[in-house]
Amino acid sequence: MMKPAVSSYSFHQYIKAGKMTQLDVIAKAAELGFAGVDYTDLAPVPSPTPEEQLAYAAEIRREAEKYGVEIVAYTVGANLYQGSAETDDAEVARLCGQVDVAEALGAKIMRHDVCSSERVGDRFVGFERMLPVIAANARRVTEYAQAKGIRTCSENHGYVAQDSDRVKRLYYAVDHENYGLLLDVGNFACVDENSALAVSRLAPYAIHVHAKDFVIHPFGFLPREGQNTIRTRACQKLEGCAIGDGNIPVEQCVAILKKAKYDGFVTIEYEGNEDCVEGIARGLQRLTRYISE
Repeated sequence: MMKPAVSSYSFHQYIKAGKMTQLDVIAKAAELGFAGVDYTDLAPVPSPTPEEQLAYAAEIRREAEKYGVEIVAYTVGANLYQGSAETDDAEVARLCGQVDVAEALGAKIMRHDVCSSERVGDRFVGFERMLPVIAANARRVTEYAQAKGIRTCSENHGYVAQDSDRVKRLYYAVDHENYGLLLDVGNFACVDENSALAVSRLAPYAIHVHAKDFVIHPFGFLPREGQNTIRTRACQKLEGCAIGDGNIPVEQCVAILKKAKYDGFVTIEYEGNEDCVEGIARGLQRLTRYISE
């Protein structure tokens, strides 16, 4: 049966304001009733060294064991197409170092991004040309992770590899038993795709799931002061909110995942403007109901 988890990123509002640290996330997650936590880019200090990240990962793992919370996944940024073999090799090496951090955390899944832009410098390359290189580099990372008992995955994230058809092609291009997909049911809206249809296409490939919700504002919408929004590829505006308060059919997506026999964690990733703890708690109440129905 699926179980709810929460991303450390969901508490970014508090962490940025100095009200919490990434270490504090464990106690707060346990207090709210979560069984697991995803961690994003460990940062005990600004621009941490690998050694500092590893030490912090060990500290977080001890805290998780103390509270009986599972570290579900570690998620990191990445750019696996940088325009040259030398820079690609350096990025693969860096990501292998992040696999070591995931191992120190005790996470069995690591998600990495694949690309941040279809341009290299002033040159437009395009997803079609980039795909073979991205896939080869992702395969190198997952081979390293497999030896440590950690599965790797990519998420529908970052505009370049976000549409369901592109994500599916990436999965088959990597073509490795240790590699899967992290489905974020809300992120498809960033490329103006229907979340329910996208999840129905990709559910069989999912090894991890993120749940988030957005209010979708049409082109021309002007946010008020302090109202943070994300611009979609087609120039609509997305406003993060608690699960169930927006336009993403999260309940339907959970039903689709059930039909596909997915039985892993579903991690809340809250990106709203209201108090993050309140938004997370309200989302957990609804997600728990979706899972149990």
